[in-house]
Amino acid sequence: MTTAIILAGGLGTRLRESVPDLPKPMAPINGRPFLEHQLDYWIGQGVKRFILSVGYRHTAIVEHFNAAYRGIPLEYSIERSPLGTGGGLLLAAKKLPAEANFLLLNGDTYFEVDLAALRGLHGAKKADWTFSLFRTAEVGRYMGMDIAADSQITSLKSSTGKSDRLANGGVYLVNPEALSIGGWKSGDKVSLEDDLLPAVFASGRRFYGLECSGKFIDIGVPQDYARAPGLLAVSRNGT
Repeated sequence: MTTAIILAGGLGTRLRESVPDLPKPMAPINGRPFLEHQLDYWIGQGVKRFILSVGYRHTAIVEHFNAAYRGIPLEYSIERSPLGTGGGLLLAAKKLPAEANFLLLNGDTYFEVDLAALRGLHGAKKADWTFSLFRTAEVGRYMGMDIAADSQITSLKSSTGKSDRLANGGVYLVNPEALSIGGWKSGDKVSLEDDLLPAVFASGRRFYGLECSGKFIDIGVPQDYARAPGLLAVSRNGT
């Protein structure tokens, strides 16, 4: 069984002008919350359980979905004060099955990643953290990465000055043992990209990346939120 944690607790300050009264994952797209589009895709990929890491205006999410969506169980990990993306992950991880790899998703990102391919690379390389990667010309917005020919990530900061570079797509397969690196514990305020990932990488844990060509959008800024209805005009099963 595949369990996914969705990080859906951010303040969404950059999107506030477009969606003033809702958390980002509940932003309406084609008449439905963004989070429904995301859940639909991952249910289609075989995810059987979701843990939603929520915080800001979390009641909007909890009251909309309750305990299940399309027959798939939903659990909630609620931040009573902002913990950051890494802190939200550590809190939610307490609800994970023991020792099982899990899928980690950003609640404001839709990325069509083939879960079977991601799982295949993760298992073949005995990875601790396997990233979905996409090509982007934007500089500064996404975590750029360097990757070797065998798919191992060699740097969390892109060394290339080229406009076409690989970046973190916000879909990961994670060995939960890697979360113990750095000495942080549940309830600590931690950034995933600025604190937790660099610490795990520096410890020598095995990071791999899979370049994916599926549809990608991050609705965190108004201009991309405006593009989302066209991109997400897809069927219920994500095809």
